[in-house]
Amino acid sequence: MLVNTSYNEKKINEAINDLVGKPFGLMDNIKLNGIGSPRLDIIKTSEEIATLLSYDNNRNFCNIELRPKGIIIRFRSLLETFSLVIPFYKLVIFKPANSYTFHMDHHYISIDAPPKNKSVNSFIEKLNNFKTNNSPTYIDDL
Repeated sequence: MLVNTSYNEKKINEAINDLVGKPFGLMDNIKLNGIGSPRLDIIKTSEEIATLLSYDNNRNFCNIELRPKGIIIRFRSLLETFSLVIPFYKLVIFKPANSYTFHMDHHYISIDAPPKNKSVNSFIEKLNNFKTNNSPTYIDDL
């Protein structure tokens, strides 16, 4: 689900919370050693996201927030903040060369992840472990 989250709209917030769960509390954040990624360079995106990013000439960055049932990838275009909300059961992660690609349905975002950047690679490893441990095992678990 790709949505504009620049404004605090109750319907959008409820839809996000239904899809990927409510944000982690302070204690869970401490136990998980942080739930947010460092700033990530966007290399390539799907057509709809590329259109949004083409409106300005700035470098394209995003960050990832870990939620109990999925992730939220946030990026900015002009003065708006957009979120790609991905539940774990739809999340597919590829690692071509020195990058990671996050897929959901027809949306995808590729980020740069050079081997020397330990913070990015350790966050993706944490994300993969969390996804493995918290993904539903049966369709009835959804």
